[in-house]
Amino acid sequence: MAKVLIVDDSESQLYSLSQIVEGAGHQVVTAVNGEEGVEKAIAEVPDLILMDVVMPGLNGFQATRKISKNESTSDIPVIFVTTKDQETDRIWGMRQGAAAYITKPIDKKVLLEAMNKALGG
Repeated sequence: MAKVLIVDDSESQLYSLSQIVEGAGHQVVTAVNGEEGVEKAIAEVPDLILMDVVMPGLNGFQATRKISKNESTSDIPVIFVTTKDQETDRIWGMRQGAAAYITKPIDKKVLLEAMNKALGG
């Protein structure tokens, strides 16, 4: 069982992602924006982070950079889960060090495969 931090400003997305992750037997921690995501990543040190991109304040790209530059969280794989579906967004996301880039609406099978791969499974 892995601890997965889900960062998304949408309550419905947090709920549906939590259902998928918990359904796969993992523990869920949530954050509602980029700032809280960075704080929870440092406090909880999850095994994996599912990160939205479009959020008020600190966006997902910025939050991921902060997480990857912090010594205690730099090894945590991040999967972007976002509505931003342009190829340039995908390339930029992968340049931020993302383990995967998944667009919404979520395909549960694609998400679980990306999670397993990121978790070394």
